[in-house]
Amino acid sequence: MVTKRSLYYWVFKGNARLQALLVAVILVTVVTRILPLEMQKRIINQAIGMRDFEALLYYCGLYIAAVVSAGALKYVINLLQGWIGNRTLVRLRRRLYEHILSLPLPFFRRTSPGLVISSVMTELESMAAFAGSAVSAPVVNILTFIGFAGYMFWLNPLLAGLSIAVYPVEMLFIPWLQRKYNTTNRQRTAAVRDISGKVGESVSGISEVHGNASVPLEGRRFGTALEGLFHLAFRLHALKFGIKFVNNFFQSLGPFILFLVGGYLAINGRFDLGALVAFLSAYEKVYDPWKELMEFYQLWQDTQVRYRQVMDYFDYEPEVAAAPQDRPPFALTGDIVIRDAVYDVGGNIRLVDGISLDIAAGEHVALVGFSGSGKSTLARLVTQHYRYTAGSVRLDGHEVKDLTRLDVMANMGVVAQQPFIFDGTIYENLVYGCEALQAQQVPQGHMPDLDNVIEVLQQVGLFADVLRFSLRAVLDSHAEQQFRDGIIRGRARFEELHGAGLTHDIERFDESRYMMYATMAENLLFGTPLFPSWQGGELAGNRIFRRLLDEAGLTEPLLRLGHDLIVRTVGIIGSAGADAELFAKSPVPQEYFDEAAQLVRRLRDVRADRPLSAQSEADVKALLRVALGYLPARHKIVPMPGHILQVVPSFRRVLREALEALPSPPVAFYCRESYLFGQSVLDNIVYGHVKSDSAGAEERIYQRVMQLLIVEGVLEQMLRVGLDFRVGSMGDRLSGGQQQKVALARAFLKEPPILVLDEATSALDNASQARIQNLLERKWKGRSTVISVVHRLDTLRGYDRIAVLRAGRIVELGSWDELMERKGALYGLVHRAG
Repeated sequence: MVTKRSLYYWVFKGNARLQALLVAVILVTVVTRILPLEMQKRIINQAIGMRDFEALLYYCGLYIAAVVSAGALKYVINLLQGWIGNRTLVRLRRRLYEHILSLPLPFFRRTSPGLVISSVMTELESMAAFAGSAVSAPVVNILTFIGFAGYMFWLNPLLAGLSIAVYPVEMLFIPWLQRKYNTTNRQRTAAVRDISGKVGESVSGISEVHGNASVPLEGRRFGTALEGLFHLAFRLHALKFGIKFVNNFFQSLGPFILFLVGGYLAINGRFDLGALVAFLSAYEKVYDPWKELMEFYQLWQDTQVRYRQVMDYFDYEPEVAAAPQDRPPFALTGDIVIRDAVYDVGGNIRLVDGISLDIAAGEHVALVGFSGSGKSTLARLVTQHYRYTAGSVRLDGHEVKDLTRLDVMANMGVVAQQPFIFDGTIYENLVYGCEALQAQQVPQGHMPDLDNVIEVLQQVGLFADVLRFSLRAVLDSHAEQQFRDGIIRGRARFEELHGAGLTHDIERFDESRYMMYATMAENLLFGTPLFPSWQGGELAGNRIFRRLLDEAGLTEPLLRLGHDLIVRTVGIIGSAGADAELFAKSPVPQEYFDEAAQLVRRLRDVRADRPLSAQSEADVKALLRVALGYLPARHKIVPMPGHILQVVPSFRRVLREALEALPSPPVAFYCRESYLFGQSVLDNIVYGHVKSDSAGAEERIYQRVMQLLIVEGVLEQMLRVGLDFRVGSMGDRLSGGQQQKVALARAFLKEPPILVLDEATSALDNASQARIQNLLERKWKGRSTVISVVHRLDTLRGYDRIAVLRAGRIVELGSWDELMERKGALYGLVHRAG
């Protein structure tokens, strides 16, 4: 198991050949580092002393060659160390991550995501430096130390012995300080992990923090923990530099001895000048490997502490094996037999208490009961998410706890009440289960084609949602030409069929009229910016654009508009309080509000007859940015000035002429015969903007547009665009109902013999729930075994049998008609709900 591996296992795992190459390079490097010392002695004694210029050139040449070679070889060593270290870190993180994900669910209920992230990403970071130098650092520094020390003894044994004698004495102090450092470092690591867990907990429970106004309480707890971490960090800091102080002290003792004794010997003629210079150079260099050895020792100890703490924390055996070793996963039919199943949790609490239930392959069974009755727990015993503490749960005669994870998941589709949606596209989430099986070459695993995906999208009611996502998408220039042509044809057809009937729902692009449902910037450009300097807030500082505004006499009116918008917004929100709904209709973004309030105070004393363009450039840009973002149909706190309405159409023509004269026009102007890349697909088809304040406009247009897409033969491409919609972190760009539809489609695409649905339609409306129930009865009855934890009792009629649970036991079992006729537990639940 990964957590049982020693630190040096990872050093050599997959790195043996590279480590051997590294040692070979080191051996050559040591020679090239010692050679310049001998050259120094010969340059002074034999070349300079004997006045031999040829010898001077020769020895200097050898000296510089050795220095350059040593530097080049050191660079090679660093590259090899970096490669080995980072590859080792990748290997270790991947193996540990896979191990963590295989741990049982109860482990994650007591372990915060922040702690896992910190352990895998932060705590193991030093492993890269250690793994790269674990072999090379000791070898190169020991050999270099021995080489320099040997050379010193060869020059003068007495002086060398006295100089080297300080190092054994230093070894008495360094390990003692290092042990204290290690102990404190372990405490600091534990404190950081604890604080990370607290932060992760507070962020995950932010709704409760806000709901209880407990920000000060959480801040106080965090501050207390930080104080403890501060003292540990300072103690660690003191020990770290204490070790450096001891090293520096003993480093200074050496030169003292060298100058005293070496000087005495040189004065008395017992030590020649060249040898003394070489000895001084050797002594300066002999400390470098010693210092690097001490630094490596500290790195080793620090990495050992961090590595062991991480591995000890995750040192748990997975409850089940990940995959079978010598056979393919079982292909199950869906027969389930539960005998006297028991599931206990801490404190002798029994959530499932001796349940027995036989479910034939293809049978549909509903589990119902009050909250806490054990219905979801029973379902999770079947899915292997929980490990039953007694009894038996068998799939096709195989004990669930003896099956591998792959055996179960290759034959099962599971949908939870709150499904997890991964950051990525809708398509990636839909095929997640199929892709996981295909990656492991499971016979049951296959990637669905687009027809399969479309069929399942229609079945779960997600088809229209995906089309809506595609209609809101903004295509780039890489979109297929055939697809773009189809959209343009659809535009003409849409105008022909619906142009007259939807005038109250659409404001079409018209170069001769001001568009009330477009921003001021879009109105002025009447096109899509192609370069950053013509986009968003950057447009306010664009010199060409500003010059054209000045020439058209629009600068001052726009600045006045921006001033009025800011003043009115700051006044309204300042008095009413910062409200998300107010900011949604505000021309001033919430993050810019404080800056806008300061701007209002600065401009308070500006006279009405004084031009705003005379203000500072920063204030002028700020006012222009607000004016350019003004959207009259939404920002109704200030009416559109009539002068601007009249001037904008003529300004567009001037702007177009000026920009089209440039070598690379920065704006793609709107044209009825061209695709508008800066606009959504829907805006391209209707050649305008949907009026946001027209009730039901979007839905009416969607219905007509979808019909056109089919006629123009671009529906499939549209679906591909919609499937590429990115759902956001944990699917936060999807509604709760859409998330459940994605999870249902993900399970159905696997076409498993067993489906376990744990309140899988709780977030759906009545029509969508009925759709899913009809799908289960029409397509999956007799085809897949279904265990469904049901919260909507009116859907129970479609199940073959209903199990009513109370306090972890089945108190009633039978069909809908049987149980209602019996007038027992189910009858009571139904009438209580009614």
